[in-house]
Amino acid sequence: MLGWLKNKLRPIEARSSGSGYTAQVVAARESFISGRRGVAELTATVQSCVSLWEGGFAMADVAGTDLLTRQTMAMIARAAALNGDAVFLITESGLVPATDWELTTRDGRPRAYRLSIPEAGGGRTVTALAAEVLHLRIGTDNLTPWIGTAPLRRSSLTGGMLHAVESALRETFENAPLGSQIVPLPDSGSEDMENMRHAFRGRRGSTLVVEGAAQAVAAGMHPLADKKPDQLSPDLSKSMTAETLAAAREGIMGAYGVLPSLLNRSATGPVVREAQRQLAIWTLQPIAALLAEEASAKLGALVEIDTIRPLQAFDAGGRARALSAIIKTMAEAKEAGIPPGDVSGAMRMVDWER
Repeated sequence: MLGWLKNKLRPIEARSSGSGYTAQVVAARESFISGRRGVAELTATVQSCVSLWEGGFAMADVAGTDLLTRQTMAMIARAAALNGDAVFLITESGLVPATDWELTTRDGRPRAYRLSIPEAGGGRTVTALAAEVLHLRIGTDNLTPWIGTAPLRRSSLTGGMLHAVESALRETFENAPLGSQIVPLPDSGSEDMENMRHAFRGRRGSTLVVEGAAQAVAAGMHPLADKKPDQLSPDLSKSMTAETLAAAREGIMGAYGVLPSLLNRSATGPVVREAQRQLAIWTLQPIAALLAEEASAKLGALVEIDTIRPLQAFDAGGRARALSAIIKTMAEAKEAGIPPGDVSGAMRMVDWER
């Protein structure tokens, strides 16, 4: 009787369902952690692309705030390129980078953060509202709009293939008998043959194989046949290693917005300039616009970031011809007595904003 009464008075234990808040948080953290680091980041191709992003942001013109210094802009570019996110705590002394963070959202937008701040003697944890945190996100999706995705995560198959090919080549050059040969020699005593085997210098891995005439006769070969050294180096051309490596590198560079022709050995000046324009206009400037919008909302001032002018990512000759045509048009409009307002309206019709 008492046991039944205790069961009735026991409070109902609430558990999280499979689609509840806990499951969403765990899924978001797993997605965040798995997208932060990858083996392809160790390759020179990825680091070259990240360096281009870092240099482009470090050279950018920033107007409206003094917090976005060149050092901070470089850190933002590297964090966004490798992690897809760049989180900085806004303080009186400047922007402080965060190594890890947790957040709460409302309507898919961050409300509060718990940040891990790096220190020389050990990190510390800080809790801040969303208005106190500068959070740049690239490659966001509708499932987790508060988390960015790095280009490597969006192209994980290509990144894995690049790492696999470079790892295979590294192991081949470490362990394969490169330069080793099977050398035919006249027969002699076993001790002499053993001393001959150990007399070779520059062996790769184990000792070289020395073949005598007696072994050749036993194998059905004529001992006086024309003998020549046989190579033991693997033939990597048949496995299409060079083509696979080049394709993987080009895929990674395309994911970072870098034209593969930029790192081509036979690239000329016009090709390099077009690659720089492609990178600055279609990759760096949109990310700079996202950062400027985030900074304007959090810093309370209109922030503008320009990566095109400092990188000279424009056609100088085309701009000179366009300026000459504009001056000529304005002079003709002035001689014809056309009001400046009508001239501005005509320019807006051909996509001239100002």
